[in-house]
Amino acid sequence: MRKHIEIENIADAKRLLEEKSYIDGYAFQAIDFTLTQVDLSEHLFVNSIFLGCVIPTSISQKFDNTNIVINKFNLPYRVFIPKMYSFESLYNGYDYTDETTFATCFDSKVYKHYIDSGKRSDDIAETLSRTLHDHSVLDAMYDYLAKWNPKDIVAIMGGHALGRDCPEYRDIALISKHLTEKGKLMVSGGGPGAMEATHLGAYLAGYDDSVIDTALQIISPYPSYKDKMWLSSAFKVLSMFPNPKYESLSIPTWLYGHEPSTPFATHIAKLFENALREDGLLTIAAGGVIYSLGSAGTMQEIFQDAVQNHYLTFGYASPMAFLGVKYWKETLPAYTLLESMTKTGRYKNLLLSISDNSKEVEDVILAFK
Repeated sequence: MRKHIEIENIADAKRLLEEKSYIDGYAFQAIDFTLTQVDLSEHLFVNSIFLGCVIPTSISQKFDNTNIVINKFNLPYRVFIPKMYSFESLYNGYDYTDETTFATCFDSKVYKHYIDSGKRSDDIAETLSRTLHDHSVLDAMYDYLAKWNPKDIVAIMGGHALGRDCPEYRDIALISKHLTEKGKLMVSGGGPGAMEATHLGAYLAGYDDSVIDTALQIISPYPSYKDKMWLSSAFKVLSMFPNPKYESLSIPTWLYGHEPSTPFATHIAKLFENALREDGLLTIAAGGVIYSLGSAGTMQEIFQDAVQNHYLTFGYASPMAFLGVKYWKETLPAYTLLESMTKTGRYKNLLLSISDNSKEVEDVILAFK
């Protein structure tokens, strides 16, 4: 079966329509054909897909049954988006100098709709819309990741409850900063806590390490996402450093929409379906995963990652680097269990390491080829 050629912006659509009048085998995503400024009266479309497009009657009347058309839905979110969210688009309408605007920004509107229509909606129009939205976000995400060497993509997993005032938060930010400066793309679940620290470090890469402490002076008085100024203090840091020199990717979800997504990530693949998010995080992190302090969710990710590495699901095993010896050996002894199961042969291929030293954790990731 022939692969459809994707058209995701007006410029590419205009170029195509100027070059051809017989359009066969294309997939148009969120294209407003009225903006192409091309006379379409002589154009014929066959075997093409139109996802959330604005289509003039002059061409839609000539569509035959080889075309697939799925129009826009009356929803607070776009079902088809050609690129991932940024903090500007996710928090569109939010003014960090006026906390009341958070309730009416784009992200909050989508979350309210998500809750009102049911986390597990029984409305087929709603579930189809969410599925199509997540498909377009992941499509954009994988287009973006195609420019990266898979072994340069590194994830940091950890709890949302880790406060900005904790020393471990600063450690994670510095690890992420240093790895970003070494050419790694840092990835996380995009929420608060350890996830936010990941993107704060990546956002401030290229500056002197002291900028981490400058940022912490601003945000650490509001250590928890439950604190009123948690989000606005982050936006204050963004305003101080408006043009990031490096990129990072977060994959948050509206399932946990009560926890604001960190705005420090430059690319945000926010999804409705959490299962896609969790699987995606571990799948793309071919350069290794760093486990910082966490609880139930992090534990789940540890053993999901271990299974992938055990079976060499993607052709090879990647490092599993644990930060916090006492925590992962005594408080939540996941490392102790993995180590024991590896020694007895129940797990194979695991590249395990554990340290309290952030530099040693960085070196483990950088040594992996």
